[in-house]
Amino acid sequence: MLSAAPTPVHALSAAELQHELARGLTLQTGDFRFRIESHLPGIARGLAAVYGDFPLTSDAGLRDFHIRIDRVPGWRSWLGPQVNFWFDGFSPFKPLPLNHAFALLEWGMNWCLAGHAHHYLLLHAAVLERNGACVILPGTPGAGKSTLTAALMLSGWRLLSDELAMIDRDDGLIQPLARPVSLKNESIAIIQRFSAQAQFSESAHDTHKGTVAHLRPTAESVHRMQDKGRPAQLIFPRWQAGSSTTLTPRPKADSFEHVATHAFNYSLLGRHGFELNAALIDRCDCWDFRYSQLDEALRTFEGLVS
Repeated sequence: MLSAAPTPVHALSAAELQHELARGLTLQTGDFRFRIESHLPGIARGLAAVYGDFPLTSDAGLRDFHIRIDRVPGWRSWLGPQVNFWFDGFSPFKPLPLNHAFALLEWGMNWCLAGHAHHYLLLHAAVLERNGACVILPGTPGAGKSTLTAALMLSGWRLLSDELAMIDRDDGLIQPLARPVSLKNESIAIIQRFSAQAQFSESAHDTHKGTVAHLRPTAESVHRMQDKGRPAQLIFPRWQAGSSTTLTPRPKADSFEHVATHAFNYSLLGRHGFELNAALIDRCDCWDFRYSQLDEALRTFEGLVS
């Protein structure tokens, strides 16, 4: 049984972690508490692999999200072992194959935040920090955002988020999450070659995104997940085979439009969404970034915050 003081995931044995999951454990990530329940060994292995430094808190007090991920009972089991994700007893997704369980947990946690954390302006973007300055990398499919995010984190940058940039409505600062970095297909092998320190969850094959694996955040990123970040650079990355490394200014009006279009709740927040987005663009230098070589990309980013 967990004590009242936070216990890191890595302090539990495999059997203890599985036992706590079956009862329902509370995982702290940034400013949010997820109560997670599961009887699946794959979920326990995934948490141990990439959430080892995250705190498990006692069941006292409120939890932001109550989620469960388990096998689907009934006739569907005849089609092959399947799992589903439940949020407050409601299932927002279709069942997936058993070996997609941990990836489904990650997607489900993203869904919870994107659909409910409206006290923040929520952007589809990665955020990293170096020397007290945050770079925001808006996400576009195939742009190489997560690969670049993983390489920067493994090179000493603090990870605030891979998928959700959360802009606080009160002060305009960025609330960290520090959750694992989601990598797909060739990017997994690229990061494995890039750093011997890279620790991954088991890969989920044949998902709607191809092969997916999650990269463990650095210990510093997790230990500082209550420290907000200051926006400084807004960089639109694009990986292009054989391209030279180029960093060119991007018009702020165009940057504003792109960020607003790709925010999860810009319209929902109304005037607050407009004002938060405008303030973010005012605080940041805006760039288009093209690259094909990670080492050159890292040198360019270091130059921006040195």
